Amino acid sequence: MRVPHAEVKRSMPQTDKQVCIPPELPELLKQFTKAAIRTQPPDLIQWAAEYFGAMSRGEMPPVRERSEQVTLSNWAELTPELLKVLHSRVAGRLIIHADELAQMWKVLNLPTDLFNSVMNVGRFTEEIEWLKFLALACSSLGVTIAKTLKIVCEVLSCDHDGGPPRIPFSTFQFLYTYIAEVDGEISSSHVSRMLNYIEQEV
Repeated sequence: MRVPHAEVKRSMPQTDKQVCIPPELPELLKQFTKAAIRTQPPDLIQWAAEYFGAMSRGEMPPVRERSEQVTLSNWAELTPELLKVLHSRVAGRLIIHADELAQMWKVLNLPTDLFNSVMNVGRFTEEIEWLKFLALACSSLGVTIAKTLKIVCEVLSCDHDGGPPRIPFSTFQFLYTYIAEVDGEISSSHVSRMLNYIEQEV
């Protein structure tokens, strides 16, 4: 049985329609490729999901900066910007599981030995108090407690007005007390005096 020519034509897929390529796609893929080459993620698929997920949320994607490329290893250097990305992925939770945080750390291509060091100093186990972990991670960047607290404020602050980073006093009190406690060289009376002074200033 012969099928009429018109019937064949109707059943064939339409190939004369042009596929519309979004004008921003070439530049988007170009930036993604450059970022992947620069970052050298160990798991490209997982990193790509994090990259485009961050972009869709209007956040900074997990990309190694140019200044971080000249290193002796393939690990990214920890920066306040990367800690801010990590904080956004924790998404407001107070407690996070160690395995999940370790995976987030790995996706950002951060040094495993630094993660283990923070875990040891904080004596964290399965359940991690995120703010405490963050404070200790910031302390690896800050030479002094004051510098560490400044970095923590930068990471936690949601201010975009160009002024100094601000966080709730109760959060600052918690972090300062914890960092001083881990440091072990600052007396509790000194911590109390400092917090009373700062509270009055606030």
